[in-house]
Amino acid sequence: MTTRRKFLKTAGVGVAAAPLAAPALAQNTITWRLQTYAGPSLAAHVIDPAIAMFNQIAGDRMQIELFYSDQIVPTGELFRAMQKGTIDAVQSDDDSMASPTELTVFGGYFPFASRYSLDVPVLFNQWGLNEIWDEEYAKVGVKHISAGAWDPCHFATKDPINSLEDLKGKRVFTFPTAGRFLSQFGVVPVSLPWEDIEVAVQTGELDGVAWSGITEDYTVGWADVTNYFLTNNISGAWAGHFFANMDRWNELPEDLQTLFRACCDQSHYYRQWWYWGGEANLRVNGTKMQLTTIPDEEWATVEQAAVKFWDEIAAESELKAKVVDIFKRYNAEMQKAGRPYRYG
Repeated sequence: MTTRRKFLKTAGVGVAAAPLAAPALAQNTITWRLQTYAGPSLAAHVIDPAIAMFNQIAGDRMQIELFYSDQIVPTGELFRAMQKGTIDAVQSDDDSMASPTELTVFGGYFPFASRYSLDVPVLFNQWGLNEIWDEEYAKVGVKHISAGAWDPCHFATKDPINSLEDLKGKRVFTFPTAGRFLSQFGVVPVSLPWEDIEVAVQTGELDGVAWSGITEDYTVGWADVTNYFLTNNISGAWAGHFFANMDRWNELPEDLQTLFRACCDQSHYYRQWWYWGGEANLRVNGTKMQLTTIPDEEWATVEQAAVKFWDEIAAESELKAKVVDIFKRYNAEMQKAGRPYRYG
């Protein structure tokens, strides 16, 4: 499969070297470069449709050039590159892009903060997280545009996981905060470039991944190199965002800002149903991985550890305590609401 990375390596004049070289566009066309955390196969679902929609509607007024994981800068440098203006916009979670804000610890998969994908937009749009994220990123020259849900976080491994004991010593590719939490159960977090993960599992450098749900495992090829999928998850939904360099955002006319927001919302909506349906379908009909489960009574110890982890994070600062308090109050309300919001 021809990827953008291969194109950039082989083309005489790469897109990265000449992003404005688009003869069909008018000379006054606004051009942005947006880099996502996702590789090409995943980006086909999590962002390609939204950017294609934006470019079609905006036409000669504005075009966004999309770059995939690590194409301009490594994912861990995305924030700094956006802040400096090397990249105009980013799709990522706070954790992966190494945000310098105190919110970084809540990016990606904050253990058990959500149980279902709808929890994420509700927390941001109805429980005050949007205002917190907007304020904190404005302080560092970045526009927080919107937040949305991705898939839940599960283990996909070469060897079966049927108990917490089976997690011990497993070298796993995961998010920084998730890795910090899981290390107490003997998991060894490993940080590698996203595009190297499949080979690292094949060569034995990794024992598995705790980065996604089963939809993503199949989509990006990890289901081809892992044998087992653990049905217990440490978070019901990944929280990801669209960000932009504040100066570049403020330069946009209001209608183009609105269009960009609308396309981001369309992206969130697409992922909402794509992941939700895919998770169920591949558990039932998928043929590449065998499902395993840690018994509920044993997994309850992991959930209890998450509550202690929340308190540890809350003790680090007033802002972190404010976010943790929202998570606690939200989950308490969902528990009281009962089915279908929460079970048990």
